[in-house]
Amino acid sequence: MSAATQEPDDRWRFRDGDAITDELTATRLLGGGSAYEAYLAFDEITFSPVVVKVVRPDQVDSRSALRGLRREVEALATINHPVVVRGLRHALEGPRPHVVLEAVDGPRLSSLVRRYGPLEDYQYLALAIDVASSLHYLRGLGWVHLDIKPSNIIMGSPARLIDLSVARPVADAAALDHVIGTDAYMAPEQCDPPSTGSPGPASDVWGLGATLFHAVAGHRPFADGDPDARDLGARFPQVEAAPARLPRDVDPRVADTIHAMLDADPSSRPEPREVAEALEPVLAALPRQRLAGFKVR
Repeated sequence: MSAATQEPDDRWRFRDGDAITDELTATRLLGGGSAYEAYLAFDEITFSPVVVKVVRPDQVDSRSALRGLRREVEALATINHPVVVRGLRHALEGPRPHVVLEAVDGPRLSSLVRRYGPLEDYQYLALAIDVASSLHYLRGLGWVHLDIKPSNIIMGSPARLIDLSVARPVADAAALDHVIGTDAYMAPEQCDPPSTGSPGPASDVWGLGATLFHAVAGHRPFADGDPDARDLGARFPQVEAAPARLPRDVDPRVADTIHAMLDADPSSRPEPREVAEALEPVLAALPRQRLAGFKVR
């Protein structure tokens, strides 16, 4: 195959010091998905480290990939909350469509649990309250995130919610007729809309419940599904099964709140502010020496 007809590479493969654009110099690859790659980079405009989410080279002409990037840019321009990552600027056209995001210090929740197991109570309570505050804001704004999961939460004070690539207004979420999200952390109504229901703000509460369960127990609340299964319940156990039990030493108020968040009926789940209100007294009651570095609200 000649160079003229060769298929484009599916990765940029930027190394430390490579130019992503004239203003952005790659430092290291952070991760990516089927349509995008995310790099830590140095930005000559802000003169600081940033995260650059760039469309993969084989997806530059993909209407779907570019539509997703435009949707994320719209979400970043609309959402302004201290727990949600901020967008700095973007370029939707040209050879390397990208969005520039603030660089957030701290490990992902998924990495912490994978390396060290369940979090301490003061850690998971603080992150739950922080993320619940962002979901309360999104609910009032009329938006939903639709992909709350451990890898989309950066641990810090406050915790930070990242990746708005599938976020959208509530009306657009309710109109979905296909799967959006991550299998293990999707609310039942997200698994096969509209037959399983309509995604909405309560879906984000479910996602936070599944994420908080993982942080508390060290494992997911449901068994792994089979992504190739035709049967809905086999792919998404959360549609038919009940969640696993939390460890016995978990505060009953925490356990009750998590299981309420994982209720199969969206109308039975607590609102984000109710999640925060239920967990704040538990955090405040912890011994003061264990809360060093954490602000009790």
